Amino acid sequence: MLISLLRAYINRQTLVTLYNFLSRILNKMNSNAPPQDQESPTIDHPPQFDPSQPSIPISYPIKTLEELETRSYFESFHCPFNKSSVPLKPKSLPNRPRLLVCHDMQGGYVDDKWVQGGTNPDAYAIRHWYLIDVFVYFSHSLVTLPPPCWINTAHRHGVKVLGTFITEWDEGRLICNKLLATKESAQMYAERLAELAIDLGFDGWLINIEVNLLEEQIPNLEEFVSHLTHTMHSSMPESLVIWYDSVITTGHLRWQDQLNEKNKPFFDICDGIFVNYTWKSNYPDLSAAVAGDRKFDVYMGIDVFGRKTFGGGQWNTNVALDVLKKANVSAAIFAPGWLYETKQPPDFQTAQNRWWELVAKSWGRVNNYPKLLPFYSNFDQGQGYHISVEGNQLTDAPWNNMSCQGFQPRLEFIDGPTPDAIQFIVDFKEESYNGGGNITFKGTLEENVPFTIRLFQGELLLDNLHLVLTYSVKSKGDSLLGLSLQFSSVLSEKIMVLVAPSEMNGLSHKFSKMIMPSQVSKMASKWIINEGTVAMDGFMLTEIHAVCYRTKSTPGELRSEFRADNQDSAPAPSLAEYFAVLGHITIKNFSGNLFFPPSTSWLTESQYIKYSSISQGFKTVSLKIIWKLKDGNDFLFPKYNIYVEKLTKQVDGNATGTLVDARVYLGAAHVQAFYMSDLSIPSHIGSLRFIIQACAADGTCQELDESPYMLLDVEGQ
Repeated sequence: MLISLLRAYINRQTLVTLYNFLSRILNKMNSNAPPQDQESPTIDHPPQFDPSQPSIPISYPIKTLEELETRSYFESFHCPFNKSSVPLKPKSLPNRPRLLVCHDMQGGYVDDKWVQGGTNPDAYAIRHWYLIDVFVYFSHSLVTLPPPCWINTAHRHGVKVLGTFITEWDEGRLICNKLLATKESAQMYAERLAELAIDLGFDGWLINIEVNLLEEQIPNLEEFVSHLTHTMHSSMPESLVIWYDSVITTGHLRWQDQLNEKNKPFFDICDGIFVNYTWKSNYPDLSAAVAGDRKFDVYMGIDVFGRKTFGGGQWNTNVALDVLKKANVSAAIFAPGWLYETKQPPDFQTAQNRWWELVAKSWGRVNNYPKLLPFYSNFDQGQGYHISVEGNQLTDAPWNNMSCQGFQPRLEFIDGPTPDAIQFIVDFKEESYNGGGNITFKGTLEENVPFTIRLFQGELLLDNLHLVLTYSVKSKGDSLLGLSLQFSSVLSEKIMVLVAPSEMNGLSHKFSKMIMPSQVSKMASKWIINEGTVAMDGFMLTEIHAVCYRTKSTPGELRSEFRADNQDSAPAPSLAEYFAVLGHITIKNFSGNLFFPPSTSWLTESQYIKYSSISQGFKTVSLKIIWKLKDGNDFLFPKYNIYVEKLTKQVDGNATGTLVDARVYLGAAHVQAFYMSDLSIPSHIGSLRFIIQACAADGTCQELDESPYMLLDVEGQ
């Protein structure tokens, strides 16, 4: 009898399980569900991962309601490393159609999970921030926390960043039962999400409830969304909570592909809706009509993978954008990582530039810079094959760290051959002045026939400010590089000012003013640092151009280490090879460097010190280094370069020993903490000196001899 009952029970359970599984599949097929990334599963942490224990800092999601409720993330060893260091000035979204980009790349937390940087010079990244208003970091974990590298670089370019809260499948249904059990539980979990965003420094949440609910649970779901929105707005003005088009007011999971009466109640209590991507051509107009004066808060989805999306996505993503632009609503591009995941030819850099150029031509740019001073760009893309500081190369190892990405120039992508004699690229293989990037110009050029290319479009109102422009150049032969600044007045008067190290004969009529900069420094005949002052009271700086040109060389003049030995005495031909590298641009309203607190102003400390023996006479040490100002000022520099010096054991009363080998660069920190894992210590080393070099917003770095340091005695350990 018992066996019969068990068999009957098992059969019923099997049927229920099979029914639920088939229902989910049919529901997804019939309702055109958002992509589930079956080709790119979420990368799980290894079973031994314990977030409370010291290890190389990583970003990771929260996977259970228990973790969220107990606030265990804040007790994690990794939490302090995951805070954004680049604040976004509170600002309302512009009153126009906007572009939201939703990251969805191989399940998330790939190369970008390494907070202090990784070793993949080809890591996925977005660089076309001037086209984006809002960025969403997405994964299929319950609470997706954006890695700080995305927050830092997006904020630097003026883009808001959202995390994702998502519930899916049977597990998601159980989560919602607990989440929505009472009004109080809904409020509590909303407050937990708001606390995470505020503490880590991102700007809000995308809410995606992809499970069927009971209709009686909807009031508490609305309370959850409403309370989250209110709490975020109270603590972080101009933050965003966006609802994904999924569950409707009856509790059913039904993607509407438009804003209508079935999902509008959720739209009404938050900051916008991300509409599912399988909409029809008339749905944007219908959605705009329902939204009324909030039509720009309707973000119509486009799946770049092309899964039943309007226009087909992929290289036709602009087809959908054109329709949305005409309907005067906003767009939400989902999974631009398609280019990277599918290895679009000929290479990711070229394919990405080509694809985003289609977006630019359809949608138009939405961000301009410079807007504020100081403005600094070293053209670093957050990855590369070397790292330099002020002209000195520190390492030639491959790396990636998107927190290091500087303001990206607006270089128009030209698909195919170009008639221009000068080719230009953002280059991370040619030796750089700062970081790992630069702009390289090469080709052939006639004397006094300049080549000009726009780098930036700005909105910098000068008032009574004098601009101090500094830029670094490395060149061959008689190749010269200047910068042209375009200013506009309220009366639409345009003035072009050329800042260049040598006059261009017969071309002065092309510019309203010409300024010859002073040479601030010349570093080992490689980098020439030029500085000029421009006064344009009441004007707005609207464009920055690079100007490549050649002039007849003066005998004995040396442009760089690349100059041919016999070039001084030979007259330059009318057409000759041109090569120049632009290392950085700094614009500020004062001359000289910012003040750096001296070494004596800092407190440094080591924590979690762990020694390991690896062979006879050799050992390693892992430790966390933290630093702060003694006066309690919580001012945070944008970046800190970390170095180590290995000192011999004490001899004849010498407390610090003698320096062994050269100072070694360890990495960059964007918070006031750095974790070093398994640093090797030979047997004759008695102490380690860790140097913390602060780098300011204008690109200048503190002198190493004046930088704070932490001394670790390793003798006898």
